[in-house]
Amino acid sequence: MDRAYITDYPFPQHSALAPPHRDPLVFMQDVFLLIAGFAILLLAGDFLVRGAVSLAEQLGIPSLVIGLTIVAFGTSAPELVISLNAALNGFGGIAVGNVVGSNIANILVVLGMPALIKAIPCGGAGSSRSAVFMIVVTVVFMLSCFMQPIAFWNGVFLLALLILFLGDSVYYTKRQRAQGLEIEDPLDEVEGRTNNMWLAGGFLALGLIGLPIGGKFAIDGAVGIAQSLDVSETVIGLTIVAFGTSLPELVTALIAARKGHTELAMGNVIGSNVFNVLAIIGTTALITPLHTPERIYAFDLWVMAISSLALLPFVFMCKPISRPIGLAMILCYVTYLYAAFHFEA
Repeated sequence: MDRAYITDYPFPQHSALAPPHRDPLVFMQDVFLLIAGFAILLLAGDFLVRGAVSLAEQLGIPSLVIGLTIVAFGTSAPELVISLNAALNGFGGIAVGNVVGSNIANILVVLGMPALIKAIPCGGAGSSRSAVFMIVVTVVFMLSCFMQPIAFWNGVFLLALLILFLGDSVYYTKRQRAQGLEIEDPLDEVEGRTNNMWLAGGFLALGLIGLPIGGKFAIDGAVGIAQSLDVSETVIGLTIVAFGTSLPELVTALIAARKGHTELAMGNVIGSNVFNVLAIIGTTALITPLHTPERIYAFDLWVMAISSLALLPFVFMCKPISRPIGLAMILCYVTYLYAAFHFEA
C-alpha cells in the first residue's frame, strides 16, 4: 500500500495524507515491514562483514586492523543505513533517536540481561581508557545536539575522534601483545569467511544491495507504526528501532553468558556506543544536517549520559555487574520505555 508520509507531530487525523489511525490491517503491514527490514539489515550486514573480511584477509591486511575497522563498521552498518535513510527522508527524530536509544539499550539491556545468567567482570585491560573516552564522546555528542543542527563540520570532528579512537586501540593492543599478554583475535567471532575471491565478492555485493532495501523497509514500517499509534517518529526511533538494532549485540552477549564467557561484554558495549556516535552520526552529518528534536535533548540525552556515567564505578573499582544489578538495569530500561512514550517536551 502506497503511503505519503508527513513529519509533523501529532499527525492530523483529518488529513488526506495520513492513513486511518489504528487500522489493524495497515498496522500489521507496518509491523511486517519493520520486522522484514530488520531481518534484511541483519542478513545484509552479516554478508557485508563476511565478504569484506575475506577480501581483506586475501589482501594481507592484519587481523587487528580488520577487526577494528571493517568488522566494527560492518556490524554498525544496519544502524548507519537506518539513520542515514531516515535523515535523508526528513525523519531526523529516527536518525538521532536510533543512536541515543541504542546506546541506552546497550548499557541497560545488553549488559543487564547477560548479568542475570552470569556476573559480568568490569576490570578488563583497557576498560577504564575506553570508558573515559565513551564519556568524552557522549559529552561532545550532547553539545552537538544542543548547537543545532549537527552539521558537516560536526561530522568531520566526530570522524576525526573516531580515527583517534581506532589509532589508540591499535597502539594499545599492540603494546599489550608486546608485553606478552594474551589478546583475543578480533576475527574469531566472524564466521563464514572464505578464501574464494569470487564468493567473497558475492557476499560483499549482497550486503551492499541488501542494506538500503532493509533500511527502506524498516523506516517505512517505523513511520507507519508511529502514525498508527499516534506518537511521533522520534519515540519509535528511540524505542522500537533502537532496540531492534541492538538485538545482534544482545543475542551475542546472551550466547556468551550461557557459555560462561562474559568477560568481553563491557568492552563490546563501550566500543559499540562509541561507534554509534562517531561513525553513524559523524557519517550521516557529512551527507545531510541532522536536526535533533527538542524532546531528545530535553530528556533522552540525559538518560543516555546518566547510563554511561553509571558504568564508571564498576570499571574503575573492578566490580562485576551481578544478578541484582543486572535486574535493576533491566527495570530501569522498562521505566525508560514507559517514560519515552509518555514524555513530551
